[in-house]
Amino acid sequence: MSVAFVKEESAETAAETQLPDRPVSPHPNLVTEAGLKALERQVSEARAAFDEANAIEDINERRRQAAPHMRDLRYFSERLHTAQLVPAPESHEVAAFGSKVTFSREDGRVQTYRIVGEDEADPKAGTISYVSPVARALLGKAVGDLVNLGDEELEISAIA
Repeated sequence: MSVAFVKEESAETAAETQLPDRPVSPHPNLVTEAGLKALERQVSEARAAFDEANAIEDINERRRQAAPHMRDLRYFSERLHTAQLVPAPESHEVAAFGSKVTFSREDGRVQTYRIVGEDEADPKAGTISYVSPVARALLGKAVGDLVNLGDEELEISAIA
């Protein structure tokens, strides 16, 4: 329904209640078991927050409060629907989706990341998306391999 036919406090209120959808990646939605559980939890949390916002009596405030939760509910429901569970790697001989890979950089830093799905990735927590440049360079490589990443060379020291 057009905003012209809805009684709103202002154009600002209308804009706050019509949030654009979160962008969805064009890549396959690969997930680990933990990633699948996280998506299920996020759908549940978004649904609960949306239901709570819908209990607000003032219609303008209800719309304002419900909008971000409805957007999250649409996003996480879609991601859950398209999720492709990838079993944990059976071997640690080469880096694969779900592997924890330790590598050293030319400047002496040693880093360890687990390669996971896009929604699960959090570099500060030690996880990177399988479509990230670092993960793409590491996938299929073994301990001792040197990997070129732009102008830098990484050496894989462990895969778990």
